[in-house]
Amino acid sequence: MKRHGQLWAKITDPENIRLAYAKAKRCKPRLRGVINFAKDAEANLAALRASLLDKTFRTSPYYKKILYEPKQRTVYVLPFSPDRIVQHALMAPIIPIWEKLFIDDSYACIDGKGVHAGSARTMEFVRRNAYCLKCDISKFYPSMDHEIMMRIIRRKIKCPDTLWLLEDIVRSFPGGKNIPIGNFTSQWMGNLYMNELDQYAKHVLKIRDYIRYCDDFLFFHNDKAVLRDVAGKVQDFLGEVLQLRLSKCDLFPTSRGVDFLGYRHFKGYILLRKRTAKRVARRLQKLPGLYEAGKVTADHCRSVLASARGWVKWANSHNYQRKVRLSELTEWANGECAKNSAAAV
Repeated sequence: MKRHGQLWAKITDPENIRLAYAKAKRCKPRLRGVINFAKDAEANLAALRASLLDKTFRTSPYYKKILYEPKQRTVYVLPFSPDRIVQHALMAPIIPIWEKLFIDDSYACIDGKGVHAGSARTMEFVRRNAYCLKCDISKFYPSMDHEIMMRIIRRKIKCPDTLWLLEDIVRSFPGGKNIPIGNFTSQWMGNLYMNELDQYAKHVLKIRDYIRYCDDFLFFHNDKAVLRDVAGKVQDFLGEVLQLRLSKCDLFPTSRGVDFLGYRHFKGYILLRKRTAKRVARRLQKLPGLYEAGKVTADHCRSVLASARGWVKWANSHNYQRKVRLSELTEWANGECAKNSAAAV
């Protein structure tokens, strides 16, 4: 396997760091750290680059943020500067290297993949198989082992300076485990970590119809006994090689419907996931009231509705759209945005 060196010059190139700054601040123009950094951006970027070149950079302390939807999760967040900028600069030359390792049926965080492409692929597997084995890792990001992560990274990267920075980020959380989910690097490291399972599934178990999105993955087959055998081998592999354990390992006929990526996949149609549909419906119902109370803007309402439309259009959801009055709410939000634009003129 080819190992890549001489990456440090690309990472610390001034233009790469400027591009990393642009990516890191995208969609976050009102963040206090972004505003403060922009007051003297060129000097701040120069200082950031210098901290990398002289190895004085250290990953900052994390602060905790609790998210409650769809379930309670603890996200560990780093400051905008220097950490988020540095992570974007680091990953720019590394992403193309790691992407080449991933199997075609890995769908998280990869250009041209994503939820809808993964859903379409799942439908292919549902149509041609009688059984599905659905698995989920228990507390995936908090369970990732630092030593194993670095061992996997070193197989493809040999540049000492780049490994220094990667190791600083990997080991920035105390205790030898946990790749914090709030980091830009974490989604890529999670993919790299689980690529070990992908390769095992495809090349050792030789299961053709296998798909993964982050730490959720499915095996399909027409022989139930084959999938029962796969379940045992996967649990052993995860425990012995990656020090992970399953929270879910469910073997069932595909005629029951395969709940994956926010949709329920049947042989002839796709439905919305029930709990997600209920959560989205509640959110949409609250929008007009929140807007009238001045808690959200018309643009925010329009953005939420556009997201909902993008989600429901991939499923057989005509009745659901009527129930939540999606078209009416969209017309209302567009009208409010038009009124506000006219008033501003």
